[in-house]
Amino acid sequence: MKRILLVMALVSSMTIANAQQAKDIAAAKAAVEAAKADADNAKKATKVATWLNLASKYMAAYAAPAGSGWAGATSQELALVMKNARPVSEETVVVNGKEMTKTSYANADYYFADGRLSVIDVTKPIFDNALELALAAYVKAAEVDTKGSKTADIKKGIQTIADKYNEEAFYAYTLGNMEKASEKFEACAKASATAPLSKEDGEAIYNAGFTASNAGNYERAKAMYEKCISLEYSGEDGDVYAKLADAYDKLGDKSRAKDILEQGFTAFPSSQGILIGLINYYVSTNSDTDRLFTLIDDAKKNEPNNASLYYVEGNIYKELGDVEKAVAAYEKCAEINPEYEFGFIGAGILYYNQAVEIQEKASQEYDDNKYMALVAEFETALKNSIPQFEKAYAITKDNETKLSVADFLKNAYYRFRDEDPKYMEGYEKYSKIVAGE
Repeated sequence: MKRILLVMALVSSMTIANAQQAKDIAAAKAAVEAAKADADNAKKATKVATWLNLASKYMAAYAAPAGSGWAGATSQELALVMKNARPVSEETVVVNGKEMTKTSYANADYYFADGRLSVIDVTKPIFDNALELALAAYVKAAEVDTKGSKTADIKKGIQTIADKYNEEAFYAYTLGNMEKASEKFEACAKASATAPLSKEDGEAIYNAGFTASNAGNYERAKAMYEKCISLEYSGEDGDVYAKLADAYDKLGDKSRAKDILEQGFTAFPSSQGILIGLINYYVSTNSDTDRLFTLIDDAKKNEPNNASLYYVEGNIYKELGDVEKAVAAYEKCAEINPEYEFGFIGAGILYYNQAVEIQEKASQEYDDNKYMALVAEFETALKNSIPQFEKAYAITKDNETKLSVADFLKNAYYRFRDEDPKYMEGYEKYSKIVAGE
């Protein structure tokens, strides 16, 4: 009997909670209808307050089905603010290869990852386009606000809409819906650009292109990235050029892809993304790679004291398999700027990776003599990396870079720790550094 009563009490509490939420939803919808009636009134429609009220009611209707949750909240925190909300179901799901807990409510699904709310997916909105309607109301408010007395409020409201579109975009991205994410990122940018806010959000447009590319819609990606460039938004280290070139390449226009990469390289000669794109182009099309060095030489003429350009040159030679010239270019960095550590890091990584490749080859060699010859090559390459990393460690001032270099040194010294006391000292020294001792 007690169990039956407990079940009945639980069902009753869920019914009450759902009834309360349904009541809140109905109230939000009724408030919009009342505000719309005012906006349809010729006399009231001339007042900015009418349109601000309509916009705020649409925003309230937008928020109502989502409940009181927020991204990053724990279940315990949500329990405090959502006492009247009862989940309909709960299950473990895999989203984009990641296990999540999906808790379904009457009007929205909550996705939890690592114990925190990650995504709110509204399944039963009051209005399918509440944000769009709210934005239109703010635009109308700006039109009738001839004195600009409410401009600050209108701009704030539009910014909130842009932020909500951006939030929806990231939710869609997390759930793996790239097409929806792209649309929402673009909507975010359009809202930001709406007067009187009038802000061009290059990052949102870039994200719209990135997610369109992930969805395989390269025409849309191309349009978004070209929009970024027209707004002089280049992303991190000119990344937009690399992404735009990739879109052209995917669409079959390799010539245009090359032109975009060269244009980007001129503006961002140190960009790894652009550089790799150019190298891949010239190698895959069997074109004359001398063009790469013409571009880097032009950059050197403009910035003769820029050590990073020699680092880029070293990377080009490395990708083309010319170790000797790559190392020479890396070492030139220190001549230009003794405080520039990345030339030494580039040379160190080149030798280190060379050792790893030789080790892999040796592991597949069954002839003893050939095997021993490969082991000797492996040890030579690995030892060559040590002085390069030591120089980098000595001059770098960035703690994260120091730690990364120390890890390389620890691994390199480990191989020779029984060969000479100096290698054991090196291993012990960098092991402690990596361990944070």
